[in-house]
Amino acid sequence: QVQLVESGGGLVQPGGSLRLSCAASGTIFSITLMAWYRQAPGKQRELVAAITSGGVINYADSVKGRFTITRDNAKNAVYLQMNSLKPEDTAVYYCYALGLRESWGQGTQVTVSP
Repeated sequence: QVQLVESGGGLVQPGGSLRLSCAASGTIFSITLMAWYRQAPGKQRELVAAITSGGVINYADSVKGRFTITRDNAKNAVYLQMNSLKPEDTAVYYCYALGLRESWGQGTQVTVSP
């Protein structure tokens, strides 16, 4: 079992930046992919960015060029650097890990508002 704990959410003005962190513990050796998802009110959860254990990265079209996902294997952590934030980026952001089974963090709120 993998446990995930996110941090770094908050309130930011449009155009601002935030950095989300996700710390993994448990059977981390089994993790092959880590990702960030988000869910806005009234909308389905969507993939934001993903990174495999081999370093292959994928982004949602809506965040390409603004968000960067990185992974620190030594610290068992994944990060999401979010720049040029827009009001439509407002959502609860969830960390995800694929290992022996799927694991989700508890979520962290990101609010982009003047």
